[in-house]
Amino acid sequence: MPNINDVVRLSGVSKSTVSRVINNYPHIAPDKRERVLKVMKEIGYIPNVAAQRLRGLNGTIIGVIVPRIVNPFFSHLVEAIEKEGYIRGYQTIIFQSHEDSEREINFLNLMKHKQVDGVIMTAYENDWNIINNYLKYGPIVMCNEYLSEPVVPTVRVDQLMASYEGVKHLVSQGHRKIAYCTGGLFSESGKDKDRNQGYQKVLTEAGIEINPNWIFIKRHTVEDGQKVLHQINDMHDRPTAIFTGSDEVAAGIIMEARNLGIRIPEELAIIGFDDQPLAQMLSPELTTIKQPVSEMGYTAMDIIIKRLEGKAVENKMYTLPFQLVVRKTT
Repeated sequence: MPNINDVVRLSGVSKSTVSRVINNYPHIAPDKRERVLKVMKEIGYIPNVAAQRLRGLNGTIIGVIVPRIVNPFFSHLVEAIEKEGYIRGYQTIIFQSHEDSEREINFLNLMKHKQVDGVIMTAYENDWNIINNYLKYGPIVMCNEYLSEPVVPTVRVDQLMASYEGVKHLVSQGHRKIAYCTGGLFSESGKDKDRNQGYQKVLTEAGIEINPNWIFIKRHTVEDGQKVLHQINDMHDRPTAIFTGSDEVAAGIIMEARNLGIRIPEELAIIGFDDQPLAQMLSPELTTIKQPVSEMGYTAMDIIIKRLEGKAVENKMYTLPFQLVVRKTT
């Protein structure tokens, strides 16, 4: 059965040119396009039917990698990305990594095999030197996640300053026993290292020692928040406030507080992160850090479309503003 390499050999053009002809890319020299199509017809080469059907007649597909689409932050982010893409004639496919490095590579391989044309990564699991190899197959844009030295365009808020403002608010309320939840490890190389540093910076400035018993790692969900509160409730020396780094985790703590008879914020003040719609639905309403989720999504899609259209885009941080929203949990 003939394959794409046969088309490359017989047509005398590069594999990338053959792929572009197959996927109906514009800006290909007419003689090259005609040569490739002629060879395909002569040898009976048929492109991947599933990929062609998915792509449509002339669509460009952008893949978006998220850890968990059930997290409202990522679902709202994806909505903004998809909406901007649709308006501008681009299709969007969503992939869940579930924080699995192998799944992430499988998704990136879709770009390698030209089943997607570019990728927006809202998180990443592999070392960057592995992901970097895929830039030769198409553009990658970071959104929410970032690298210390931007080698691709990156859209985000200043996570260090956001967590700094959140924890500083707790200190200004008189709290000195402040717990902290992180989605990664509490380390310089952890996923939430900027937020970790913001937390540490406030405590250092206030002359407060970090209590390792009050650091909760790899917490993401409502259920995680419920478990955290049970751990706190079992402590002899309990914190009086907690910066959760996630509205979902904060929601779990608030919900479980009612079951345990813990008064919020009198016995435990709580700050979340993201300002998801549920923040105002909780009782009491949640104090949180508001991220401009829609703007992040629109900006990331705009950048990757410009890259795909051959327009100049800098490899830099595109930093958007955050806001501390004070409600009833502090």
